Amino acid sequence: MSGGERFDVVVVGARCAGSPLATLLARSGLRVCLLDQARFPSDTPSTHGIQPAGVQILDGLGVTESLVGIVTPIERATIALGESRIEFERISATLGAPMLNVRRVTLDALLLEAAAAAGVEIRTGTRVIGLLEDAGRVCGVRTKAGAVRSSLVVGADGLRSSVARMVGAEEYAPTVPGRVFVWGYFEGADMAADRVWLGKIGDHGFLGSPTDSGLFMAAVAPSVRYQHAVLADPTTSHREGLAHWPELADGLAGARRVGPMRVMPRWHGYFRRSAGPGWVLVGDAGHFKDPTAGQGISDALRQISALAPAISNHFGHPARLEQVLREWWSWRDRDAWQMYWFAHDMGAPGPTPRLVQHIQSRIAADPHLSTGLARVLNHQLTPSKLITPALAARAVATALITEPARADLLRDIAALGRDQLRRARQRHHAGRARNGPFRTTKPPTPAPVITAGPHETEPSNSGT
Repeated sequence: MSGGERFDVVVVGARCAGSPLATLLARSGLRVCLLDQARFPSDTPSTHGIQPAGVQILDGLGVTESLVGIVTPIERATIALGESRIEFERISATLGAPMLNVRRVTLDALLLEAAAAAGVEIRTGTRVIGLLEDAGRVCGVRTKAGAVRSSLVVGADGLRSSVARMVGAEEYAPTVPGRVFVWGYFEGADMAADRVWLGKIGDHGFLGSPTDSGLFMAAVAPSVRYQHAVLADPTTSHREGLAHWPELADGLAGARRVGPMRVMPRWHGYFRRSAGPGWVLVGDAGHFKDPTAGQGISDALRQISALAPAISNHFGHPARLEQVLREWWSWRDRDAWQMYWFAHDMGAPGPTPRLVQHIQSRIAADPHLSTGLARVLNHQLTPSKLITPALAARAVATALITEPARADLLRDIAALGRDQLRRARQRHHAGRARNGPFRTTKPPTPAPVITAGPHETEPSNSGT
C-alpha cells in the first residue's frame, strides 16, 4: 500500500454498518476502501437479532436470499412482560417482513462479500493507527502499511471506535449498564425454528432465538449486581437464569452447548458527536443503547440507508457535504432518542416497578396495544405513541385502587417523573452539542468488574 493511494471514501470497520455503507456508496459510483483490523469470518458480541425493518434493508442490499438459505425466517414471537405474555403468529403480515437471527460470524462475512461484489476495495487485517489532516480537515487514514487518502473518512468501527477517539468525539447522555449479558449456542434444542423469545421475568432479561447452522441462541441478562457471580461461573448463572422462564429451560434441557459461554459485562450507553470536517461516525461508533431491546443491527442498517445518499448526493462539494452530515447526525439523534431510553428502561436493574407492570398488563391484554409494541420494537412507532399519558393515567388509577403498598407506588411515580425531567434536560443539552463546542461528558463509571477467563467477551472495535 503506497502513501499516494487515494479513494473517495475510506470506511473503517467492515461489519454490519461499514460493509453495507461501502456497498451502497460503491453502487453510487464512488471509489471506496473498506478497512478492518479483523480477518473474516470473525465473530463479535451481538444479540444478532435483525428486526423486520433491518431485514427489508438487507433485501435491498441483495443478501437476504443467501441468509434465508442458511437460517429460518422468524415469523412468531413470544414476549414476556413479567407474568403477562404476548404471542405474535404472523410477523411478516404485521411488520412487512420476518425477523432474522444470524450469528455475526456468518452475517458479517456475507455483507463483506456483497461489498466486494459492488467493487469496494477491501483490506482486512489492517489496523488504522492515525488520521491524516489538512488545514483542520480529516483527509485519510494511516495504517502500518502506509497512508490511504480520501475526501471522507467514515468510522464504523464499533463501541471502542478508533476513529471516534482520534477525532475527539465527545459523548453525551451516557447511561450505566443495568445488566450483564451471558449467552450460548445450543444444538438439539426442542424449540420451534421460527419463534423468538424476548422479555423480562423478575430480575432477569431473556432473548432466545433459532440461528444459523441449526443452533439455538439463548441469552440471559441478570442485573449487573450479579456480575461477579456471572463472571465466576457463567454456565451456572446461565442455567439458573433460564429457570425463571421454564418454557425456555425445558426446550434446552436436552440440548448440547456448542462452544463456550459468552459474557459481556463492560459496556455503557452513549451518543457521540458524529460528524465533523472530513469525517462521520455510524453504527455503534456514534451511538450505543442497552442491548436488551435487540436494536443494534437494524439501527446500523437504518442509519446507513440515510447516510449513503447524503454522502453520494453531495460528494464533491465539501462545505455542503459537511452541513449535510451534520443534518444526518441531527436526524440520527432524533430517530434514536426515544428508543434509547425505552431500551434503557427495558434493561434497568431490579424487578419491574409496579406502575410499569400495570402498564405492561394493559398492553398485553389489548391486541391493538400489543401490535403497537411490536411496531415500537421495529422502529415504526415511537414509544411515546404507545405509552401515552392516557394509558399511563389509566394504569395509575388501577394501581391506586389495587396496590396495597401505596407509598411504594407513589415513589415509583415520582421516580418516573424525575427521569422524564432529567431526560428532557439531556435532550436540550444534546441539541446544543450539535450546534457548537461543548464540554466533554465522561461516560459514567460502571459498577466494578473483575477480570474473567476466556469466556468473557469484549465488545468489538471493528464494526457494529
